[in-house]
Amino acid sequence: MAGIWIYSEDTIVAQQLMTMARPLADKLGQPLCVVTIAEQAAPEFVAAGANKVFVLKNDSDWPESYAPALVALAEQETPTAFFIGATFRGKDLAAKIAARLKTGLVTDAFAVRFENGEIETDRAMYGGLAVCTEILKGIAVVTIPPRTFDMPAKDSGRSGEIVTIDASIDATMAVENVCPIVRQGADITKTEKLVCVGRGLAKQVDMKLAEDLAGALGAELGCTRSIAEDYHWLPNETYIGLSGQKIKPVLYLSMGVSGQVQHIAGIRDSKVIVAIDSNENAPIFAAADYGIVGDLYEIVPLLIEAIKNQK
Repeated sequence: MAGIWIYSEDTIVAQQLMTMARPLADKLGQPLCVVTIAEQAAPEFVAAGANKVFVLKNDSDWPESYAPALVALAEQETPTAFFIGATFRGKDLAAKIAARLKTGLVTDAFAVRFENGEIETDRAMYGGLAVCTEILKGIAVVTIPPRTFDMPAKDSGRSGEIVTIDASIDATMAVENVCPIVRQGADITKTEKLVCVGRGLAKQVDMKLAEDLAGALGAELGCTRSIAEDYHWLPNETYIGLSGQKIKPVLYLSMGVSGQVQHIAGIRDSKVIVAIDSNENAPIFAAADYGIVGDLYEIVPLLIEAIKNQK
C-alpha cells in the first residue's frame, strides 16, 4: 500500500507535518498515514486528517528503539514518502530508517512538492544563503523541523482506521539514567513575541531596558550567541542562530543586533521582523519588515512609553 507517512514522537510536531502532507497525499491520490507510539493521540490524528494511524505497541519508552519496527512496517507497506519530525530523537531515528531501507535521506526540509512524477524537497544551505532542491527516488525519507508548518484544522467527524501493531524494538540500546535540562525561563522556540538583544547593548545593567520592552510587549527575551556564550548575560538556550535556537514567533524585535547570516538563519521564519540598530548598513535591515536606524538608548524608552499608552 503506497501512502504518505508521518512520524514524530512529539504529537504536536506530527500534526504540524500533516498540514504539509495532507495536500500532497490528495494530489497523489494516496492515503495519509501517521505512525505513532502514543496510542492516546490516534483519534486526534484522525480528526486532523489521517486516513490511517499505525500505533506501535511496546513497553519501551524510548522512541529511538522503535527503528526496527518502523523499518519492518515500511518494507511491508512501501510508502511513497516518510516524513519525520526533525527533533533530536527524530533525526537519529530517520538516519537509522534510511540506512536500513537503503534509501536517501533529506534533512531539515522546509518545502515539499510533487513535480513531474517525483517528490522534490527544498532545504536551506550555507546558513540560509542558498536553497538546495533535491529529487527523491524510492521511499523518500525526509526530516522537517518543528514549527515549519502550522497546526491543521481538526474535524471530530472525520473517520479513519486505527491499527495497533505489536512492535519489536532495538534491544541493544539501554537507557540507564536521564538528566533533564533545567531551563531558566520560557522556551523561546514556542513564544509568540520575542525581544532579541545583541552586542549593541553596552553593559549588563542595560539588560533592564530589554526586560522592560519585553514586559511591555508581553514578550520573552532572546539574544545573539555572544550575549549568551561570551558575556553570559542570558542562558545558552536563549541564543538564536544557526547553531542555537530557530524561532518562529509572530513578532521578533531586535535591539542592537547586526544580523550576521548565522543569526538570520535562526529568525527567517518569524512573521514580522522589527530591527533597531544605529548602523544603517547593518545586515539585519535586509531581513527586517520594519527598521529603525538610531540609538537604541533613545528609541527603546520612547517605544516602551508608546506601547504602554496604547493599553
